Amino acid sequence: MLFLHGDGERGDGRGELDFVLVHGPLYEAWMQKRNLPFVIIAPQLPIYDRGDVPYIKNRKLEDIPRRLLNGTPARPEKFDSGEPMNGSPGEIPDEFGVSGPPSGWDLHADELIRMVDAAVEKYRGDPNRVYITGLSYGGFGAWYLASKYPQRFAAAIPIASYAHPDLVGSIAETGMPVWCFAGGRDPVVPVEYFYAGMNDLEQRSSADIRFTVEEDMGHDVWKRVYAGEDIYNWLLSHSK
Repeated sequence: MLFLHGDGERGDGRGELDFVLVHGPLYEAWMQKRNLPFVIIAPQLPIYDRGDVPYIKNRKLEDIPRRLLNGTPARPEKFDSGEPMNGSPGEIPDEFGVSGPPSGWDLHADELIRMVDAAVEKYRGDPNRVYITGLSYGGFGAWYLASKYPQRFAAAIPIASYAHPDLVGSIAETGMPVWCFAGGRDPVVPVEYFYAGMNDLEQRSSADIRFTVEEDMGHDVWKRVYAGEDIYNWLLSHSK
């Protein structure tokens, strides 16, 4: 499983690498001690020009959850977005473009695929059961990689990120299953931006296409999604 983190977990790939443990399947497997049957690949996106963003600038290494010798840490509280629940479709904003927000995972697409290939070979992974998932910035990266390398992934789970309609053609043509999640109260990536790409993908694909809106959740909808069992069972039900 290739997991792409969000904007707030960027770093130098060395002293700041533990930020990739904050959310997602790696947090579930390591901090919550869940026996997830995957080789999890979790690279770290460089800071680029995002160093002055408050939630990156003000973060602290000591705030990263730690694996406990006995038991597991309390799960973090969900964000209080203050947004009402809504589900009205709307136009996708132009500022992100086809590949998603700037300084994102699309800049490292080829490196990520080489990383996946190396992990499959070294750890005797099943090349027919390679999956991709990501949250927020990482979700946009998951959409981009699934579109650019649709033959490499057996299924994809992008979270808190929408697909530009220009990306879904190759995903549909190869029949890749996709389960996308959004928070109904997300003020960062509003749910109305999801419908254009998801409707297009569903119409063009014969595969298992799912779109779940957790109406009571905000941008951090991934906390609920990755904490569940259904997504992991769903991934394992799909093979190329």
